[in-house]
Amino acid sequence: QVQLVESGGGLVQAGGSLRLSCTASGRIFSIYAMGWYRQAPGKQREMVASISSGGSTNFADSVKGRLTISRDSAKNTFYLQMNSLKPEDTAVYYCNADIYAFARGRNDYWGQGTQVTVSS
Repeated sequence: QVQLVESGGGLVQAGGSLRLSCTASGRIFSIYAMGWYRQAPGKQREMVASISSGGSTNFADSVKGRLTISRDSAKNTFYLQMNSLKPEDTAVYYCNADIYAFARGRNDYWGQGTQVTVSS
């Protein structure tokens, strides 16, 4: 069974920083693209940042210059470094990964979500 487990959320003041982590576990053969999404109350889930297996990154316009995504393939872990946080960044953050697992083939997986709250 493949699982994504997130950590690192919490409460931070505006202008502060947080680092989210997402670790994939299970009988994983390969991880392709990885991404972070967020969902604020009353809003649709949106893509925040993504990173391909080759290291190419993509960011939502609202977070460009403030967030960085990286991956440690040896640990099946990827990270979201968030700097200069704003109250509008408050949301539940979800990690997502495109994974090929033994006996399961290639599927899309989601973490359980971690709350990020930015106070003004």
